[in-house]
This record gives sequence, structure tokens and C-alpha cells, in this order.
Amino acid sequence: MPVVAYDCDVLVIGGGIVGLSTAYAISRAAPGTRVTVLEKEAGVARHQTGRNSGVIHSGIYYRPGSLKARYAVRGAAEMTKFCAEYGIAHAVTGKLIVATERDELPRLHALVQRGRENGIPVRELGGAQIAEYEPEVRGLAAIHVGTTGICDYTAVAQRLGEASGAEIRYGAEVVRIDRRPERGVAVLTARGDVVRGRVLVNCAGLYCDGIARLTGDEPGVRIVPFRGEYYELARPELVRGLVYPVPDPAFPFLGVHLTTGIDGGVHVGPNAVPALAREGYDWTVVRPREALATAAWPGVWRMGRRHWRYGAGELRRSMSKGAFVQAVRRLLPAVREGDLVRAEAGVRAQAVLRDGGLVDDFLIREGARAVHVLNAPSPAATASLPIGREVARRALEVLGTR
Repeated sequence: MPVVAYDCDVLVIGGGIVGLSTAYAISRAAPGTRVTVLEKEAGVARHQTGRNSGVIHSGIYYRPGSLKARYAVRGAAEMTKFCAEYGIAHAVTGKLIVATERDELPRLHALVQRGRENGIPVRELGGAQIAEYEPEVRGLAAIHVGTTGICDYTAVAQRLGEASGAEIRYGAEVVRIDRRPERGVAVLTARGDVVRGRVLVNCAGLYCDGIARLTGDEPGVRIVPFRGEYYELARPELVRGLVYPVPDPAFPFLGVHLTTGIDGGVHVGPNAVPALAREGYDWTVVRPREALATAAWPGVWRMGRRHWRYGAGELRRSMSKGAFVQAVRRLLPAVREGDLVRAEAGVRAQAVLRDGGLVDDFLIREGARAVHVLNAPSPAATASLPIGREVARRALEVLGTR
């Protein structure tokens, strides 16, 4: 068999926070392992990592024992420590989850129980006690979660990349992958470069299902992009910290919430509407081939039939600023339409099963010479350090058997 000249031991596709955390974890677990990260953009964290609300989630929402619950709780503490160690802007602010309708009260109480099962300190509040934390917020009851925080995830991603010692190649969009189980992988980029590695790690986020198929592995899911649209609050003094509604347990999105960011501004949102492109950051971005490929997945139509009422409400809030304001006023009655200024949107890479089910946990699968991260939406940024260690462990196991 001819000798293969490898460019690296582990080849990571995707320069978001999960890919960079994986590179960082490999460097800590196996010093001397050569890691190359391929990122199609001109810098790191240009998509999900750099376009979220910057919240360090506590882990209260997630099913006890799930990867999301375990990694978010552990990851929140580790992320706060990482930011402190490296001088990255962050704060542990705590947050309120507020019930504004009577039918939300049982769900709020269920969250209290879930938080306790996940080891998260929670304080229950009556309606009059909400003003202790947020004088302008109104509700029937609330819970205060003290371990929630905020940080600059773009700065975290940059620091992870630097500390990993990995070679990061920018402008390296992957167009073809040749995998040989007895040898490794060779990746062709749009620029015509060929990069060879012993093991491939797929952290491509919005494109992870496509990268899995290019590798020769059927992911069993398709990524459906949901755009999250935000506003900035022109009167940030109305909100002190983080305020969330009680989430709908049938849908993995957290609803329109208020987030005081590390810069002192207040983000309001997001809603969740289907995007017409993987990078469809507004309604004008339409990529017919991507939209048709999404529509061709049977799970999309089954999901639509199952959740059409929820989806109709989200579309209404996307099309009508007045409807969006109405949703915000449930929590913050003092807000006026003129107080909301359109801000940068994000896109959530949500994995959908063939039967229309939304994958509600992190999903990591392996193939020959490959590890694929196939579902890592929120709270993946919070949980990125534990996720990176798990992906690194699997990649190093594969590497060690060769």
C-alpha cells in the first residue's frame, strides 16, 4: 500500500464554537496531535456562534439525564471559569422565567422540579416578588435561576482556536470528501486545495448533514434552518437582566425573551420562522436549491402538519412588528412599538427526523474514520466545552485504533 502524506491527524470541518472546542480538547487530551480546522468564512464564529443572544444557559429546560441537561449544567460552570481565566467579558446575572397566564403555572412548577433534578438552584416567586428583580416586568408567578449568565461567545471561539494550537484555514469551503477506511480522508476545498487527515470531525453546523453525506454516511436527519429575528430595545433601562416566558414543552424554542447583553444593550427575541436558505438571515435571502432540498425531506411536511399553529404565530410575529410587540408586552407592558429597533438575525440549525420529530438532544454519530455532530443548536455554545471533550474522545479513539 502506498504511503499517504497526511496534512494532519484530525481534520475538523467548521470553525464555530463546537469545532474549535473540539480542537482545544484534542490538544489538552493528546498533546502533539496535529489538528487542522477548515472554515469556509474569513473568520471564526460567523454563524450560530456569533449570532445568538450570548446567554450562558443554566440547563433548567432540558430533560434530566439528557446530553443537553448534563452538558449545559457542567458547561455553564466551565464557560464562566474559562471566561474568567482568559479575561473574556462575561457576567453571572441570573434570570427570571415568568408565567403571565394561568395555564402556564403548571409548566412553571414543572420547571422548578426539573431544575432541582438537574441540580440547579431555583427560587420561586409570587407575582409581587417579581419587582425585586425586574420592576417593569409583570406576571402571575416566576422563578429565579441564579446560575444563568452572559458572555461574548465570539471572543470565546477565538480564544479556543488560539489555545488549541490548531492550524485554521479560512476560506476553505468543502466541496468533496474522499474517505478510505483503510487510509483516512482527503478533502477538496472550493479553492482546489486537498487536505488529508487520518480522522474527520464534522462540526459544520448548518451544513453538517450535507458533510455527512459527502463523507458517505447517511445522517438519518436533515437540517432545517429556522431564522431567529431580534430587535434591540431603545430603552434598555426597562430591563435589568434576563427575562424569559414559560416555554412550550412541545417545541424546543424558548420564545420571545429579553436579554441584557454584555455590552449593556437589550436584545428582544427571537421568534422562529423557516428560513429559505441555510444562511437565510432575512426574507430576501432565497436559495432555491437549498429550499427545495429542505422541502424534499418528508419530515418537513410532517413537522409542519404537527406544529402549524405554533408556526403560524411565529410567521405573524415575523411579518407584523405590532404582533411582535404584543408578545413582548405580555412580559414588559411598558414597551412601545417605537422602542424596538430591528437587529441582526440568527439561524438555528435544527435536525428533523424523517417522521417529522424535532431532535431534542445533541446528536453525535460516528462513521468509518469520521465523527459527525448532527444536532447542536442552543444550548450548544454554553455546553461547548463538554461537547468538545466528547467529540475529541471519540475522534482520538478512532485515531488510536489505526
